Amino acid sequence: MSGDARVDTRSAAENAAGAVPIFRTLAEIPPGLGPAVAAVGNFDGVHLGHQEILSAAAAEAHSAGVRAVAVTFDPHPEHVLRPAHAPRLITPLVERLRLLRQTGIDAVLVLTFDAALAHLTPHQFVERILVGALQVRSIHEGQNFRFGHCAAAGVRELIALGAEFGFEVCVHEAVRVRGLEVSSSAVRALVASGDVRRARWMLGRPFVVLSAPASGRGIGTRLLVPTINLAPYNGLLPASGVYVTRLKVHGRKFQAVTNVGNRPTFGEASFAVESHVLDFEPIELSAETQIELEFLMRLRGEREWPSPEALKAQILKDVTRAKQYFSRLSSP
Repeated sequence: MSGDARVDTRSAAENAAGAVPIFRTLAEIPPGLGPAVAAVGNFDGVHLGHQEILSAAAAEAHSAGVRAVAVTFDPHPEHVLRPAHAPRLITPLVERLRLLRQTGIDAVLVLTFDAALAHLTPHQFVERILVGALQVRSIHEGQNFRFGHCAAAGVRELIALGAEFGFEVCVHEAVRVRGLEVSSSAVRALVASGDVRRARWMLGRPFVVLSAPASGRGIGTRLLVPTINLAPYNGLLPASGVYVTRLKVHGRKFQAVTNVGNRPTFGEASFAVESHVLDFEPIELSAETQIELEFLMRLRGEREWPSPEALKAQILKDVTRAKQYFSRLSSP
């Protein structure tokens, strides 16, 4: 089957919109999708290391006239295998899919990670999914890739299975940025410590929280105050402290200072992610409004202040530093 015929397996709407199809089960994969070049992983954060692997898979696939497919999992395997130790995700699934599309891949297979999938042996995983469903001709993976029941196999075993089933394996060395090895766990550790600057180096973009406004403060009407609280969020958040941030609401970007923490100075402590918008304009907000909050720089840690006046004086200093930051960004 020619490359053109394979491309035609997309729906008319997907072709018209240039969309990347998302398959949620093996049964959804159209018969003409393969042969394919694939990359398998959790891809949490879609950081620079992931981007290198996926872009290489896409480049090989397109030069050969076949499709590049990213295979990922939902939920994260740790949430099934070791829920008490499961990491908070850098990117929720919807954001992960958006970022995967930007790497040049042609389709995404999202496998539900459950007990049945977890118990597949490495041989079964390759035979049923990579060969049977995707007809892979080549696979791109990082050197630390593990798969199969109890993560029993790595790239050495994958190469042996490739020889058995007739596909190539391209193993990528870890990407390093400014002396730091890039990985999802490293990004999580940096964000959790408040080091959003180094996390940005590894991601190739600012760390972002996707959420909605918290209830109250006039939500559901026109917001007339320059403060937005985020609704409770289950994903990864930076360490408690004050950050220079940027808010995206209804396609508009606003400069902001954001406090992440328990606000201990006044009354009973309550955790919040609260953003004070510097270039505020009244905007419509509802409980469903999507808010993208970019963390650009940490200004300071959280602390308890001796008085409301002391806190207000510090807030003014925080705002001044944030405005200086944005002024430097806009300078030629």
